Amino acid sequence: MSAAVGAPLATGSRRLLDLRRPPLFTSCRRLSTSASLNPNPPPRPSDQVRVRFAPSPTGNLHVGGARTALFNYLFARSKGGKFVVRIEDTDLERSTKASEEALLDDLAWLGLNWDEGPSVGGDYGPYRQSERNRLYKEYAERLLESGHVYRCFCSNEELEKMKEDAKIKNLPPVYTGKWATATNEDINKELEKGTPCTYRFRVPKDGNLKINDLIRGEVTWNLNTLGDFVIMRSNGQPVYNFCVTVDDATMAISHVIRAEEHLPNTLRQALIYKALGFHMPYFAHLSLILASDRSKLSKRHGATSVGQFKEMGYLPQAMVNYLALLGWGDGTENEFYTLEELVQSFTIERVNKGGAIFDSVKLRWMNGSYLQSLPPNELTRLIGDHWKRSGILNESDGQFVEDAVSLLKDGFDLVPDSHKVLTSLLSYPLHATLASEEAKPVLEDRLSEVAASLLAAYDSGELTKVLDDGHAGWQTWVKAFGKSLKRKGKSLFIPLRLLLTGKLHGPDMGLSVVLLHRAGVSGIVNPDFGFITLNERFKVVRELDWQAFNADQSTLIPATSAVH
Repeated sequence: MSAAVGAPLATGSRRLLDLRRPPLFTSCRRLSTSASLNPNPPPRPSDQVRVRFAPSPTGNLHVGGARTALFNYLFARSKGGKFVVRIEDTDLERSTKASEEALLDDLAWLGLNWDEGPSVGGDYGPYRQSERNRLYKEYAERLLESGHVYRCFCSNEELEKMKEDAKIKNLPPVYTGKWATATNEDINKELEKGTPCTYRFRVPKDGNLKINDLIRGEVTWNLNTLGDFVIMRSNGQPVYNFCVTVDDATMAISHVIRAEEHLPNTLRQALIYKALGFHMPYFAHLSLILASDRSKLSKRHGATSVGQFKEMGYLPQAMVNYLALLGWGDGTENEFYTLEELVQSFTIERVNKGGAIFDSVKLRWMNGSYLQSLPPNELTRLIGDHWKRSGILNESDGQFVEDAVSLLKDGFDLVPDSHKVLTSLLSYPLHATLASEEAKPVLEDRLSEVAASLLAAYDSGELTKVLDDGHAGWQTWVKAFGKSLKRKGKSLFIPLRLLLTGKLHGPDMGLSVVLLHRAGVSGIVNPDFGFITLNERFKVVRELDWQAFNADQSTLIPATSAVH
């Protein structure tokens, strides 16, 4: 499918190769094009790759749009070319500055830095369609003069009648109005009356048009199914397909890489390219991103925009890595790539034609892998900042934060989930755990005796001194403690975990207990959080009525405890 950059479009009809017709009229009023933009921008070197990502600022950056931007970026970088961002804001009612800024922020967050576009500039600007209207009018007048375009004065009622007639006859809804063959006299009468008119492109009535899509292969359309189409509305505003064609041509875009939903637009755009004598770019249409039910991914399936995933705590490098694998692979079993590695590996030939399933579970797993592989200081900064912002801790850094992140990092895949993990570590649901069925064997294994010995070690100051010495001190002490009770392994560590943490499961017990001790003496935990210190936990254990509890496991002693 590959060919030289900028090769002309192949066609299946000799008639299509010469779309120019003599003008049917010469005295028609023209659209104003005063102070027009340069219709002849700097030429593109024949071997330079130039691609563009052209979002509409009418909403958030969808993951499908982000993948399109990524593939354009990777293709340009892999070829030593230029990545251009162009804002398609001709929908004046829905386009907003806030949406544009959000789109650009999301692209920057993903690391997809553009070579030309808003805030960067370039030789082919402006890079917003709303600032290029005079250029569109310039080219519309060229088409009018060459006869490829004519004025159409049909009313909305007339156009609706044509559609209804075509529907009744089971025919495509193509334009069949009289203005394609109107005389100068008829046209001038309407102009003198001030009748609103559109500019319609004159489509050949037979033959076909063929392109060689870099992903989909050969794609062919029959021209008799199209009909003459509007390129300029009666209010003077250009239509999408006309804008895009003029923009891509005057910005010297060599490859148009976009979603497959734009494939039907290619026919109209190719005809405009030919009529204006523009060099045809290559086209590559990406498959849709699908939900697990194989329908098009949409809001009903959950988060779908880059901004949402960013707010949920996903890392940009994980998003880029995952999006790259939606419809592309390098033929190996590797699943992890940096952006630089993707640039080295990416080829358009390995992009799949079939739809790619968006798997949020895999994305989450991949994000967790990226989190755990971050340099320790970077991970600590991310998580510490979140813990302070969420109100659990008073400080975002320090020894407690470093040790807590190191201990808990395997327990979460997203930064916000670290809140739940730290909350669980700091909680003390002793009564609820003792009342559970799972705790019954522990109670029956003389848990009260372990509690009495543990209280004695605490009351003597022995345990506090050990915890002051850190994890190494704990390890030495717990061996001696177990030996004194003639316990080891699970019969020692499960009762200790239950009494000190209030749980039967969790991360390394020694590290957990040392952290709980530090949290109590340092005051790093926000007082409003309701953290129960080790000192308070020993008070709870001391007040337990073991006889009553063993007699009826559902008995909860209303003391100073609190369940978090």
